[in-house]
Amino acid sequence: MPDTTRSASVTRTVRRLLLAVGVMFGFGFALVPLYNVLCEVAGINGKSVALTSGASSTAPSEAGPTGREVTVEFVGNVNAELPWDFRPVASRMKVRLGEMAETSYVAHNRAGYAVTGQAVPSVAPGQAAKHFQKIECFCFTEQKLEAGEQKNMKVRFRVDRSLAEDINTVTLSYTFFDLHKGEHGDHSGHAKTGG
Repeated sequence: MPDTTRSASVTRTVRRLLLAVGVMFGFGFALVPLYNVLCEVAGINGKSVALTSGASSTAPSEAGPTGREVTVEFVGNVNAELPWDFRPVASRMKVRLGEMAETSYVAHNRAGYAVTGQAVPSVAPGQAAKHFQKIECFCFTEQKLEAGEQKNMKVRFRVDRSLAEDINTVTLSYTFFDLHKGEHGDHSGHAKTGG
């Protein structure tokens, strides 16, 4: 009898521990979207509704471009788990406030299998985020690169005329994350044995 009771107690404890591990694992995956939502709502870390949605393309511009120019710097990063190279084609450019501008980034999948990534943008300084409007951006959708594929990704944007006078440089930064992290084990194994 004591062995049966002890066995049942151990089984319950193991189930509870497994459930706790599952909940913590799920919470870890939920942190990135929760962080992004918090940053958008609070307007911190250079994230804003205009930055991460296509809605800005329908917003009317304030009477066209002005003569004032600002420098926009471009930065590209990848999460350590993502086997990509990712960089801006140009590291900086001058743009007139209110004028439509365009640039692009290049991504290259170094892996021997297809990988799907998602770019998370941010703008610095934080006060400039609400004045940086994305019209067209690869960050609006998932990006899938086949094994060895290289892709040119376009960004069309406008810096609003109401940007504070003391801001002369705005930095647009992207970090790409692997959307299916940990699901490539079989593919990478096949790639190694096939070569």
